[in-house]
Amino acid sequence: MLRGLSQRALARRGAISFKGLQLIEKPGHDPKLSTLQKVVPSLGLPSSGLVRVVNEFLMLHPDSVEAAALRILEDGFDTWRIHLFNFVDAFRAPGDPALTRSAPPDSLDPRLRCMTASIVESLCHERAIPAPSWCLGIGPLPDPWFAAGVENLKAMALVESPAEFRARNIFVLGNFLERA
Repeated sequence: MLRGLSQRALARRGAISFKGLQLIEKPGHDPKLSTLQKVVPSLGLPSSGLVRVVNEFLMLHPDSVEAAALRILEDGFDTWRIHLFNFVDAFRAPGDPALTRSAPPDSLDPRLRCMTASIVESLCHERAIPAPSWCLGIGPLPDPWFAAGVENLKAMALVESPAEFRARNIFVLGNFLERA
């Protein structure tokens, strides 16, 4: 029950079958956009919202920091290095500030939101361009995070970590953003 509605009541309000609503909630089911558009207003949400979100997603630049964050959410926490460094490479190639325009979603692990903001600020600093305003809204982690995860490197990370990372209680080696 969501918003105090049973599945049956929601199905009636959305003018779809009870079975159709159950399928929407079933993992692996791929509902039609038209079916979802019937349910959204039944939840008290704006009917145009779903189309707007889909359009924004389709317009998302595949190399953007937001797309990298969505890939991390899809593929799992342990894939963050791959996706964030693919973003770093894409940003450095053309240096397009538009790749940093949108913030990572709030559902991203707080460590990775902080990491993403630190990376974006560092890259913008390299290019002598202003960092996007969303970076300012991402404060420090409550506990230090040593991204390397190797005990013997912690002392080096404390000394070498760039200011953009230290400000958010993240510690990386000085060569963290360098690629071979």
